This record gives sequence, structure tokens and C-alpha cells, in this order.
Amino acid sequence: MSRTFNHLLAGGLTIMTIGVAGAAIASDLKLTIVNPKNLHDPSPNGYSTAVIVPGGARVAYISGQGGQDGTGALSPDFAVQVKQAYANLGAALAGIGAAPDQVAKLTVFVVDHDMAKLGVLTESVKAMFGTALPAQTLVPVPKLAVDAMLFEVEAVVVLK
Repeated sequence: MSRTFNHLLAGGLTIMTIGVAGAAIASDLKLTIVNPKNLHDPSPNGYSTAVIVPGGARVAYISGQGGQDGTGALSPDFAVQVKQAYANLGAALAGIGAAPDQVAKLTVFVVDHDMAKLGVLTESVKAMFGTALPAQTLVPVPKLAVDAMLFEVEAVVVLK
């Protein structure tokens, strides 16, 4: 079971520590989320400024997950692809014995990004990660590997 708690340090720095699910020694494997108070709070947008991975942790890298369903089909709808991509990420996490609260970093790629797409992205990441928001980078791109792909998400994961 994961535990979350916040620390307010001198200088207005908030740190949230998240226990890694299933860790052999849970106190040794915590992701530490850092959102300095002198920076804009990124959490309403679905990410954290920084995440510290504990020493001695194993790290896994999950390749970009697109919005293909189990048959390989892609919806032409951006929101449907994003939802499916996060479902695919969840399946990849489960496949390596990990949970969303073990994700330290996401990189998302959005074809023809515009501000209207941010709501869909924020809703999807918060649905998967709750308040344990990983660090995240959004990269606008003109095209992805498959012509019909509109979204892709990759992850860096801390393992026990």
C-alpha cells in the first residue's frame, strides 16, 4: 500500500513522498515529488516539476504507447486515442509488475498540438495518476510513427 505525505520546507518548497507499491523495503523506495513554491504550480495541469528517484532503485523504460486498441485500430478522435494510450500504458506497467505510482517521468507526443488538447491530456493523466503526478514533458510533433496516430506516451518507472 502506498503512503503519501507532504513536507513544507524552508523557502516554500513542497515535497510529496509516494511509497512504491510492493517494494521489499517500502521506506527505501519512495519517489519524491518536488514542486517549488516559487514556480508555477503544475499539478492542475497534470504533472509535477521534478521527481527524485531513490538510490538503489531499478529503473524501467516503457516505449511509447499509442492509442491503438487490441486489434491495432486507431480511432480518428484525439480524446479516444489518449484514453486508449493511457490504458495501454497501464497494461505495460502491469506487465512489468508496476503501478502508476511508480512512474517518475512521462514524455507525451501530440500531433498538431494546440491549447484545446490540454484539457483532454490533463483529464487523462489525472485519471491514471491521481495526486501522484509524475514529471512530464509534452512535445508537439507534426507526425508520429503511424500516420493515423495523434498521441503517444512513454514512461520512466521505478521498480523494486
